[in-house]
Amino acid sequence: MPIRTNNDLPAKGLLEQENIFVMDENRAEHQDIRPIKIGILNLMPLKEDTELQILRSLSNTPIQVDITFLAVESHESTHTSMSHLNKFYETFSDVKDQYFDGLIITGAPVEQMEYEEVDYWDEVCKIMEWTKTHVTSTLHLCWGAQAGLYYHYGIQKHYLDQKMFGVFKHRVKNRRVPLVRGFDDCFYAPHSRHTTVLKEDIEAQSDLTILAESEEAGVFLVTDQSGKKIFVMGHPEYDRLTLDTEYRRDKSKGLEIDLPVNYYPDDDETQKPLLQWRSHGNILYSNWLNYYVYQTTPYEFVNLKEIYNK
Repeated sequence: MPIRTNNDLPAKGLLEQENIFVMDENRAEHQDIRPIKIGILNLMPLKEDTELQILRSLSNTPIQVDITFLAVESHESTHTSMSHLNKFYETFSDVKDQYFDGLIITGAPVEQMEYEEVDYWDEVCKIMEWTKTHVTSTLHLCWGAQAGLYYHYGIQKHYLDQKMFGVFKHRVKNRRVPLVRGFDDCFYAPHSRHTTVLKEDIEAQSDLTILAESEEAGVFLVTDQSGKKIFVMGHPEYDRLTLDTEYRRDKSKGLEIDLPVNYYPDDDETQKPLLQWRSHGNILYSNWLNYYVYQTTPYEFVNLKEIYNK
C-alpha cells in the first residue's frame, strides 16, 4: 500500500529500505483517487520509533493512506525535538473541524498514574468525544485502549503484581467478526504494561465483544458492536527489538525487571529475539483499514458531516 507522508519524514527513508511503498506528497497529488485519511495521535515519548512501527503496520493493503500525525498541546515532549514536532505534527486545534476515516490512539507510559492525574487527560477526553462524530473508526492501543474503555464505558484498570512483559499466546474467540478474519486459532502478540482490564468488566457491557484473549495476558482485542471503537491491549505494532530496548533501559537504571516472556531464544538475552507476531499484527491493521474504515466511510468526504450528524 502506498502510505502518503510528508516528503522529509525520517521514517519514510527507513520504510523504503524495507521495500515498503511510501508515497510523498508530490506524487500523491498527481493521482486521481481519494486516499483514506488516517490520524495518529502519538502519545509515546519516542515518537519517531512509534511512527515507524505504525506506518510499517499500515503498509500491507492496496489502499492509499494519507497520514496525519497528531500531538497533544497540553504536554511538552522531552524525548522528541520541537523541530520534529513542529514540522510533522498537528494538534487537535488544527484538525477539530476535519473528518477522518480512521484514528489511532497510541499507548503512553502513564499507566501507573490515575487517568485524571495525567496532564493531557482532559485533551484526550475531548479527542475521544470528537471521534464519535468526526471519525469512522478509532483504534486504541495499550494505554490508549484502557483509557478508551474508561472514558466510553467507565471500565476501571487494575494494577498488576508484576509487569506484563513479553510475547504471549492468544486465542481467537469469535472468528465471524471481520477484524480477526485470516487469523490462526492461536497467535502471539507483545505486551508491556503494569495494569490490566478485567474480562468480567468488559463482558458486563452489552455493546462490547471480546475477540481474542490470552490465559496469561488476559483480554487482547475488543470491539464495540458498530466497529467504531476498537481496543487492543497489547502492541502488535512493536518491532523485533522494542521489548529488548525496554528491558535493557530498565536494567541499566537499576529497576526491577524480569526477562521478557517467550522472547529471547532459550531465555538468553545475548541472542537475537524471535519475531513471532508480525504477520498477525499486519492482518489486524489490514482488516481494520479494509472492513472498518475503507468499506464503511462514504467515498465523498463532503457527505461525512451530514452522515455523522444524522
